[in-house]
Amino acid sequence: MEKKKERTLVEKTADRIIEYIKDNNMQPGERLPSEHVLTDMLGVGRGTLREAIKTLMSHNILDVRQGAGTFVSYKNGIPEDPLGLALENSDEKLLLDMLEVRMILEPEIAELAAMNATTPQIDELFRQCRQMEDLITENKSYIKVDALFHQKVAECSGNRIIGKMMPIITSSIQLNVGGTRDQFKKKTIEEHRIIAEAIANRDPRGAKYAMIAHLNTTRSGVTY
Repeated sequence: MEKKKERTLVEKTADRIIEYIKDNNMQPGERLPSEHVLTDMLGVGRGTLREAIKTLMSHNILDVRQGAGTFVSYKNGIPEDPLGLALENSDEKLLLDMLEVRMILEPEIAELAAMNATTPQIDELFRQCRQMEDLITENKSYIKVDALFHQKVAECSGNRIIGKMMPIITSSIQLNVGGTRDQFKKKTIEEHRIIAEAIANRDPRGAKYAMIAHLNTTRSGVTY
């Protein structure tokens, strides 16, 4: 029988970082301790720690922000292109297929969010709304914040599997914006806020239909 390969120190360090994240119930966006604290805690040198962090970054488990630190990634360990969309022709049919999937899932997710969201989660939804409004007003790219809003709605559902799935769905946001030629950005501001308000008001039906209206707006800009 083939002998099992011994894990390297870098791999073991990466495993221990994951255990630290789980043991402390760290959520996406939360900051890990400083490099100095981590090296002391894990008993490794800076080089080993940095290689371990690079490994976890490559698996979309961690994000490093220059000058800010190391954070748990919002990508939840999901590959960059889990659906293999890079191998598909980015045409209107692909966009409509993705919107069809979103229409099946996201209204139900919004309905759950209105039932289960915590007050801090609702506050974060409105913060995402304001951030997106600022970016659109300043004519800056808002795609990542747009996707993050939908991710936050999923987290409000209280279902951890939905939260893990959502990065796969939000990977289509850039495709949606490109397909509609970004013609609905100001309407998106209004519709995101309506969704957030329905969730804040604990209105499941209102949240569900607000999400349907939002996705239909996007679909109306696609010609096929």
